[in-house]
Amino acid sequence: MNINQTVNDPIVGWRKRPVLSLAGSELNAMTVDVEDYFQVEALAPHIPRWEWDQRECRIEANVDRILQLFADNHAKATFFTLGWLAERYPQMVRRIVDNGHELASHGLSHQRADHQSRPQFLADVTRAKALLEDIGGVRVNGYRAPSFSITRRNLWSLNVLDEAGYKYSSSTNPINHDLYGIPEQPRFAFYPFADSAFVEIPVTTMRRFWRNWPAGGGGYFRLFPYGLFKHNLRSVRARDRQPCMFYFHPWEIDPGQPRIPGTSFRTRIRHYLNLDRTFGRLSKLLQDFRWSTVDQVFFADSASRR
Repeated sequence: MNINQTVNDPIVGWRKRPVLSLAGSELNAMTVDVEDYFQVEALAPHIPRWEWDQRECRIEANVDRILQLFADNHAKATFFTLGWLAERYPQMVRRIVDNGHELASHGLSHQRADHQSRPQFLADVTRAKALLEDIGGVRVNGYRAPSFSITRRNLWSLNVLDEAGYKYSSSTNPINHDLYGIPEQPRFAFYPFADSAFVEIPVTTMRRFWRNWPAGGGGYFRLFPYGLFKHNLRSVRARDRQPCMFYFHPWEIDPGQPRIPGTSFRTRIRHYLNLDRTFGRLSKLLQDFRWSTVDQVFFADSASRR
């Protein structure tokens, strides 16, 4: 990268505008990406969108189990919800809101942000926000791109989210991954724009051996031992003095979901590994740390942190 590219690199600006540390709070942000098993990126080559309405949908039962799990452990969370599911299961959306959780957007139908043009993306996030607000009866402030698909290829997506009226995004992941990631970006919440209060909040990573390692959930939470995740989250709290951002999907607590034939070994590992253990691990996680919504963790005292 030459000097001019470095000067014009927006990520250089990101590093200069961190959200100040929230070390005084013990809360971390728990988030749920509300999508069903047949909507995930890894299975997209095997399940076209026109088949979605023909598939057994298991989302309501899984979300209800999650709501009960959170209630039993006095935890709150942010539910990044697909508009496609909200339209078909409005009562589920209302139960999320009625239980005191934050409703947020995961877009309309799990289209990757970096596979859409700017007009397409604007239409998607605007319609999803309006749809969720109409069904849930609450303001929707947050957005998470499917598969963390805001990357260097489409940084303009953050401008679109700001323009569309979102307060924050959690759509980037500072790791190396074949499907997403900006390893050189800030690891913790930052203001992407100098003239806006819009915030980007990356998923939690652990810095070790001169690189970032995933520590914020997803398939890694099923792959790695629970003790390692617990240690990493505690290290972020103690060493970096930052709240953690954790995520999982309802299908990850559902070992009885239908198996999709014809998938590769890699896909089977990513999607099906340790599904029978996730619920128990989540129970431990909720007991070992304090969890609340993104809005509560990052914006409860926002006026004093800019």
